[in-house]
Amino acid sequence: MKFGDLMQNIIFTKHALDMIKEREISESWIKDTITNPDYTEIKSNEEIHYIKQIKENGNRFLRVVVNLITRPNKIVTVFFDRRLK
Repeated sequence: MKFGDLMQNIIFTKHALDMIKEREISESWIKDTITNPDYTEIKSNEEIHYIKQIKENGNRFLRVVVNLITRPNKIVTVFFDRRLK
């Protein structure tokens, strides 16, 4: 799946876009996290968290939070989760 194809099914909130820019998070890391997560956490019927270890960023874990209710789905936020080791 190309990132452009992914973007047809998922949109970003303004907050998510701000965090991507501020935290210098690569689009390829986001795509890889969503399409090939190390694991997922279903927080509710409305929200899923995709989590992947990013070797290019000191093996830190990227968390991509997606709202499943909206159509298209929305990436709510993106961050490196310091709680995960």
